[in-house]
Amino acid sequence: MNSIREPLICHPDTPARAVAGVSAEVEWSFDDGFVLRFFVDGAIDQMVLPSGDGQLVIADSPTDGLWQSSCFEAFLTDGEEPDYTEFNYAPDGRWACYQFDDYRSLLRSDDLMPWSMTVERSPAQFILRVEPGIFPDTGTRMALSVVIEEVDGTKSYWALRHPPGKPDFHHPDCFTLSLGAPDAA
Repeated sequence: MNSIREPLICHPDTPARAVAGVSAEVEWSFDDGFVLRFFVDGAIDQMVLPSGDGQLVIADSPTDGLWQSSCFEAFLTDGEEPDYTEFNYAPDGRWACYQFDDYRSLLRSDDLMPWSMTVERSPAQFILRVEPGIFPDTGTRMALSVVIEEVDGTKSYWALRHPPGKPDFHHPDCFTLSLGAPDAA
C-alpha cells in the first residue's frame, strides 16, 4: 500500500472556532483499493460529530444534502478528464455518490455504498476511516474536503486547495492530489 497524508486548509471566509486542524490520509493499491482517513483536531464536543466510536452502521441507500452539516468528501477523476466522481460521507454512516460529466454538471447519482466506515473519538480528535470500495488507476487525481459544523452553527470548509471566491470543492483547482502507480504487492 502507498500512503499520503496532507493537511487541509480552512477557507479564509469560514474561520472555525472549535476546529484546530483537519488532515486527510489516503492509502491505495490496485489489489486493495482505497482507504481514506480524515482527522479533525480541536474541541470535538463543540462540533456536530456523533458520540462514541467503532464500526458505523452504513445506511442502506444514499442521502442527498450531507454537505449541509459535518461531511467528509472525496472527489476523483482520471488524468485531465473533465468528468469526476464525488463521494460524501457523514460521520454517522450516511453516504452519497455522484457522477459528473463536467464541472458541476451532474450526470447521475450512484449506489456505490462504502465497504466500511469506522470512527474514533476522543476529546481532542475525531477520525473517520472509510473504505469506499473503489480501485484507483494510475494517474487518478483527487480532491479531499471536509465541512465541519459546530454546535453554535458555525461552519468551516476545509480542502487541500481553495480556488478564489467562495468555497467550491468541485472546482478543477481542488484536484491537487495525484496518485501514481501503487507498489507491487
